[in-house]
Amino acid sequence: MDIFLTNNLTNKKEQFIPKNKSNIGMYVCGPTVYDDPHIGNARPLIIFDILFKLLKKKFESVTYVRNITDIDDKIIKSSQEQKISTKELTEKVTKSFLEDCKFLNCENPTHQPKATEHIGLMIEMINELIKKGYAYENESHVYFEVKKFSDYGKLSNKNLEELIAGSRVEISENKKNSEDFVLWKPSNDNEPSWDSPWGKGRPGWHLECSAMSKKFLGEEFDIHGGGIDLIFPHHENEIAQSRCANDTKAFANYWVHNAFITISNEKMAKSQGNILKIKDFRKKMSGQVIRLALMSAHYKQPLDWNEKLINDCQNTLDKWYRIYSPEIKNVDIPEVILKPLYEDLNTPGYIANLHQLYDKANKGEDLDIFISACKFIGLFNEDSKQWDSFKKNKASISEEEIKKMIDLRNKARENKNYKEADEIRNKLLDKGVLIEDKDDKTLWKFK
Repeated sequence: MDIFLTNNLTNKKEQFIPKNKSNIGMYVCGPTVYDDPHIGNARPLIIFDILFKLLKKKFESVTYVRNITDIDDKIIKSSQEQKISTKELTEKVTKSFLEDCKFLNCENPTHQPKATEHIGLMIEMINELIKKGYAYENESHVYFEVKKFSDYGKLSNKNLEELIAGSRVEISENKKNSEDFVLWKPSNDNEPSWDSPWGKGRPGWHLECSAMSKKFLGEEFDIHGGGIDLIFPHHENEIAQSRCANDTKAFANYWVHNAFITISNEKMAKSQGNILKIKDFRKKMSGQVIRLALMSAHYKQPLDWNEKLINDCQNTLDKWYRIYSPEIKNVDIPEVILKPLYEDLNTPGYIANLHQLYDKANKGEDLDIFISACKFIGLFNEDSKQWDSFKKNKASISEEEIKKMIDLRNKARENKNYKEADEIRNKLLDKGVLIEDKDDKTLWKFK
């Protein structure tokens, strides 16, 4: 079965045809480590983790590169505000990011390069761009001259004037044109800097990804991914500088972007006060709940993050865990089950297949296929005891208190005080406990 992906370079869903079937190359823009990642940052982590799994199933070798941007203006600003060094800040945030990845059960990429470890490669690329006439130096700055690249705007599907009008373009008297973007900039005395032919300074953000992708994947590769917000200017600028430096007709052949996450139908933003950091969920719930929630909508569609979504995913996994058995070994998953993923990573369609598999497994059919299909997308990475412990931790009540309240409820029922009995049931529910009356006994469990 062939893989199809929506390619933003052509605005079409296309069959994925690799450059080299024996080694697939995929580059995904990773975090700029100035602050702990939020739930919006988790979406590309999950989506491209699934794509990585799918590619590995289909092809013999896949090289997945996800960078860490550890030098940037945002990092410098944040370190100054916190009165710590950029090194201390980036190490702290990188550690938190990697813990988030583990929490979300994401596989490690093949390579995870840091920008600061590849400054020499960036300087080489800048020199090449100057030599070929695509870049110019002025006052210790080096800029890419956008008008020299005729295909600029092809990824965004807009002409240059539209792109400039619809975006914030850095104004500088050092530029020839307003749309030109920085490749190298000088650093102040209290900022990180590296020696270069243009003086002490640091690279531009866009250049970092071009240099690192070239090192690990070559001048042309298969897939470049990231959030939809990166299309312009970041990915547009990557294409321009990479193709010009390398004299190639292409950079990445398939450009895949995930849509935004909203919070209760509002855009997530610091100004709104609705930023949800991944680390804040670690003690509240299993990472599987977050993972399933982020797969509940197609990656090309916006996803609204709300309490109902979380509860629905929690309840689904709770139901699935009732039939989970760690002794069941992985088996081959039928192509018909995987088909939605082959069709442009249709995760909602795949989840629908999992629900159907669960119904069969609950009747004693194909339990091994159901468990294997769940594991394929990163679920069932905890045993049943671990899963139950998350629910227990979430509940704001001890087992002793639960039993006392159930006794009180039973006495209320004996006295035909059903109003009081219902009130106790609801109080338990509010504290994360479900009760069920069965065969003259009251059973309870954490929801």
